[in-house]
Amino acid sequence: MMRHSDQDLRTLMRAAQGGDRAAYRAALAALADWLGGYFARRIAPAQVDDLVQETLLSVHRKRSSYDPDRPFFPWVAAIARYRWIDALRARARRPETSLEAEPPVASPEEPVLARLSLDQLIGHLPAPQARAITLTKVEGRSVAETARLTGQSESAVKVNVHRGLRKLAALVESE
Repeated sequence: MMRHSDQDLRTLMRAAQGGDRAAYRAALAALADWLGGYFARRIAPAQVDDLVQETLLSVHRKRSSYDPDRPFFPWVAAIARYRWIDALRARARRPETSLEAEPPVASPEEPVLARLSLDQLIGHLPAPQARAITLTKVEGRSVAETARLTGQSESAVKVNVHRGLRKLAALVESE
């Protein structure tokens, strides 16, 4: 991205006002780069491209009012500032919509139904696997604590949890 000086853009705009299309395209391309930086510091990134395009349209409409004997950037900055203010006003007028009027409230039955379903599934497992899963995964106890409570070794608890979870997954998939 090449930075153009004010004098470069004045020269390009003078030529563009004289009918030089290539000069006008070059001026608009340089201006688009400059406007991108100008708006990036003032508005949300998702809105920058739209605002650059709107400003370029305004510059196009007002190009005949530009005096090439005067500095270019203050003229463009004034147009950009008005486009920016218009965008802010439009955003303020847009009502904010909430995704949901009321946040969802969990029903008191859900935990009970979930526990009943879990108990029913665990009922299909051998007792050592069911006990190991209940203590470690449902109640949140450590493997060492579960081993002490069940009289199993820690490796047996880990194996029972692993095999039991695999069986539960197979049961859920088959239903």
